[in-house]
Amino acid sequence: MEKVLRVLYVASEAGPFIKIGGLGDVAGTLPPALSQLSVEETKGWKLDIRLVIPYHQAVAEKYNFGPPITKLKLVRKSGDISMDVFESEIDGMPVYFLDGPLITEPDTIYSFRPEEDMEKFAVFSFGVLELCRSLNWQPHILNANDWHTALSVFALKQLRRRDVFFRKTHSVFTVHNLPYMGAECKPLLKDFACRIPYYFQLPRWGRSFAMPLGLVAADQINAVSPNYSKEIQEAEFGCSLEKFLSRRSDRISGIVNGLDVKSWDPKTDSALVQNYDMFNLADRSANKLALLKEFGLKEDLSIPLVIVVSRMDHQKGMSVAFEGLRKLADEDWQAIILGTGAEQIEAEARELEKEFPERVRAVIAFDGALARRMYAGGDMILLPSRYEPCGLTQLIGMRYGCVPVAHAVGGFADTIVDNRDQDSWTGFLFRENTADMLSEMLHVAFGVFQQTATWQIIQKNGMMQDFSWKRSALKYLELYLSVAELEEV
Repeated sequence: MEKVLRVLYVASEAGPFIKIGGLGDVAGTLPPALSQLSVEETKGWKLDIRLVIPYHQAVAEKYNFGPPITKLKLVRKSGDISMDVFESEIDGMPVYFLDGPLITEPDTIYSFRPEEDMEKFAVFSFGVLELCRSLNWQPHILNANDWHTALSVFALKQLRRRDVFFRKTHSVFTVHNLPYMGAECKPLLKDFACRIPYYFQLPRWGRSFAMPLGLVAADQINAVSPNYSKEIQEAEFGCSLEKFLSRRSDRISGIVNGLDVKSWDPKTDSALVQNYDMFNLADRSANKLALLKEFGLKEDLSIPLVIVVSRMDHQKGMSVAFEGLRKLADEDWQAIILGTGAEQIEAEARELEKEFPERVRAVIAFDGALARRMYAGGDMILLPSRYEPCGLTQLIGMRYGCVPVAHAVGGFADTIVDNRDQDSWTGFLFRENTADMLSEMLHVAFGVFQQTATWQIIQKNGMMQDFSWKRSALKYLELYLSVAELEEV
């Protein structure tokens, strides 16, 4: 008898259809990676995994999926809602798009004010469950992601008590960024005739916010790195939910995100001046020289080139990075900074360029092709995030031989090895997120950079790491089977 595991992966965005941030990368690559696991790799399990996202206006304008495959009806006290469901696929894996006025009419994917998005994503979350019923497809696992889809987990728990259709459906709620809690949603839940129990485990404010309601209702909470799963149970990173989360520690796991290793491959990347791999690192130098020439910097391979590829916001610690570089004014280095975001931090990047016109360039833009050239040409990538649930930048950097210098938090601590052992050393970690600590670690990295043989060992160690989605997908499979109380892999 064939063993089938049915999983519905629920997200607010997914590449290639719509990708705003890291969630879009994950939702567009993890489900297909799961669907492509062989029967041998799954030890006999066949995965029927499907993805569902909102039919955002930006998706509707870009794609024509043909007529809807089914229609949904959401019952509300304020008036029923009709929704269309469209279908596409990623590498043969079904992808559903839920359409309705509240979903498609807004001309933005996300508002800067989560309360403006709350109804949109509540309708989507409730629609997800109606989709399963309409398709007569009963998932073993519903894997929701972040506050935008948290109410699908909350509604599932309510339905499971009285609806045999969902009785065997369990939930995994993946936390990508805990501080983003969504908004007050008690009136919306009442409109859907959803009762909100008195959750004494949550702080008073959290008893009607989307993210906490998803966390309290989930059968399993999963963070996007093992270290972040521990950090959210501590006061510094727990956002006032640490006591509740620590009490649920037996139901909290952490799995590092993977990387699309076909897309991010210096051996085949068409954006590079010269392709290379770990066996011909000498060819990498052509990319550095081209990058220095492009930005009018001194074309000297012996000067360490630091790159920054980041959003310009408080979380990413850019101000700490800029101040740390200032403290190294007496040392020989160059830096190229790429990113966009908060106006104040963008201004700080421009100011650093003015202070060091011979060695700093700041590009205030989103430029994917330039980012690839920087990964291939930079010697080290600076990652001073105040917190970092997982991070993909360090994974890309290592894959391209660009050595990470990072704050030892979240996924950075899980994926970067700083043990000074030449068999496994892949980067540099500083423990306190201060300009002094950052500058001290950069000073160390600059010294090691001059030891060419050692530096190349660090580069190769990083390039050898397996950050493919297949490795992460197998861990998710184990988690799903455990939560669904099925025979484990």
